[in-house]
Amino acid sequence: MKLKSRRLLAVLVALVFVGIWLVVNPESYEEIFIKVENTGADATVEGENLLATEVLEMLEVKGRAPKTGYSRDEFYSGWPTVDGCNLRQRILKREFGESAVLDGCNVVAGEFDESYTGEHMKFTTREEISKGLQIDHVVALSDAWQKGAQYMEKETRYSIATDPLNLLAVDASANEKKSDGDAATWLPSNKKFRCQYVARQVSVKYKYSLWVTEAEKQAISQVLSNCPDEKVIY
Repeated sequence: MKLKSRRLLAVLVALVFVGIWLVVNPESYEEIFIKVENTGADATVEGENLLATEVLEMLEVKGRAPKTGYSRDEFYSGWPTVDGCNLRQRILKREFGESAVLDGCNVVAGEFDESYTGEHMKFTTREEISKGLQIDHVVALSDAWQKGAQYMEKETRYSIATDPLNLLAVDASANEKKSDGDAATWLPSNKKFRCQYVARQVSVKYKYSLWVTEAEKQAISQVLSNCPDEKVIY
């Protein structure tokens, strides 16, 4: 029994070590970068995935926890990088698609249909991209903090902040208007994108066991009533 216990302890220690290594070693984010292409604003869902309305009912409904102690550094302090290309640049490339003009890893020009406003945006320089676009956390980090993330391990918060599922390149002014709002306080002006937007929020909150407020749930339900077949995204 003692030998088995020691072996079990050794396995547990090894698993913990591997978990820590995955967080601190940038090479581990190769899998994240593979996911980038499949989680863009135009993501399509295939197979037997659950409906967003079904998953919404699985989320816990609670009031907001205090924002005390929140800072972005509680989630991350920079984008992960593999082979010299960071996650921000890969998200930009994902949104621009084949129109992306690259200088090494950096996206320096391109065009795409922006999700939050519905406008077709075209950029000819890296400076224009930096000024006109921001990488948005679909579930804002402050919102995540107040709905469960503050009670999680920092490794989990890091995953929330760097998961391509939770990241979109969007119009800077629209993102600033959103701030850290949830669906009860802000929705994209582009009504055609609202169904996918709230489905993505439901997907992120379910994946990371974050809760919703009653007002937030009602707002999401109202949007999904117009698109009952909308599925969650993986």
